[in-house]
Amino acid sequence: MFNQSVHHQTRWFVATEAFIYWLGCSDVSELTELTVDLVSIPSHEDASAAGDYIESWLQAETDAAVTRDTAGNVIARRSPDNPTQSLALIGHHDVVPPAPEQFDDDGYVVETRDGRIYGRGTADMKGAVAAAMLAFRDAALSDATELVFASFVGEEIGGTGARAAIDDGFCPEYAIVAEGSTNYSGPGVTDVVVAHRGRRASTLVARGAAAHASEPEAGTNAIYRACDAVDTVRGLSVPTATVLGHEIDGSVVVTEIEGGSAWNVIPDTCTVTIDERTVPGGYAELAQTESIDGVEWDVEQDLPPMACDDEAFAELVLSAAQDAQEGSPQLVTKPHATDAGWLAQNGTTCLVCGASEPGQAHTKNESASIEVVERCYRIYKTSAERF
Repeated sequence: MFNQSVHHQTRWFVATEAFIYWLGCSDVSELTELTVDLVSIPSHEDASAAGDYIESWLQAETDAAVTRDTAGNVIARRSPDNPTQSLALIGHHDVVPPAPEQFDDDGYVVETRDGRIYGRGTADMKGAVAAAMLAFRDAALSDATELVFASFVGEEIGGTGARAAIDDGFCPEYAIVAEGSTNYSGPGVTDVVVAHRGRRASTLVARGAAAHASEPEAGTNAIYRACDAVDTVRGLSVPTATVLGHEIDGSVVVTEIEGGSAWNVIPDTCTVTIDERTVPGGYAELAQTESIDGVEWDVEQDLPPMACDDEAFAELVLSAAQDAQEGSPQLVTKPHATDAGWLAQNGTTCLVCGASEPGQAHTKNESASIEVVERCYRIYKTSAERF
């Protein structure tokens, strides 16, 4: 087993003492230990320490070719002499900033109780990263399959790590992205996501002419122009898409509006923020807002959606998911953007399957079920072996 630092060994003992008691035995699973180790490493401002841990573990535990690119992504490959196909297990080791109770002088606080691991990043997504690491090591592969493991940085800030890897030539034929897919079709079930929405963030800037409010006709009210633009947004239809027989709908909504400088001044500028959830092949026609005098539309972020284009691949992973659990997993869609969007845009056939449940990621009580993390390990391992 991979040797940890004294710091991690100490935090591991403290974090899992209650879990050992709960099990009624003197040992815990390697996967639980690996998850706790990963979660304990701060990675919201600088993910390099978590990357160091993953890189060192892969070098110690596998005979794979392990690389670390300039962005900080960790990529490992198990490859036969003449592979004819490639499958990647994809995760990310950066996290959003922790709540005060999730952080102390020693790093992230990790607690294991009631069959769950609590701490920043357990659900999103170090539990699934740990499952993918072990599956990458343990899977018995065919002579034709190259198995790739990748843990990216910068997923929480727009997929900067995934985009850097793609720019460097990273393009596996197929990928399972280990973001959350648990409790989608029903409680306690880990499903397989065949499509997810993207996110386009944009702003409308309405410009007018300032004047004293006692003479409104002397100016041009930018807020009124912005309101006309908001009415246009409200009237837009949103696209829909069908992926492997499953429908996914887009959305567009105004989330912020800011304008004016004083109660007695006609405003000369007003800014409107728009959150748009896109679907494969479709956007709302926000350019229509620019038909209003003085209104400019600017896109600030465009995270791509994902659609699986290979039904056989979806059925293969679904079969692995069915064999890994007692429930009845389904092919489903997901409302959130992931790094799968960047990979799919670059030509990789993607699915999403992971331990995170709705309502867990980015919360002060973030946690992941140990049973589900172990289930994900079985899904990833079985998928790789059957690929």
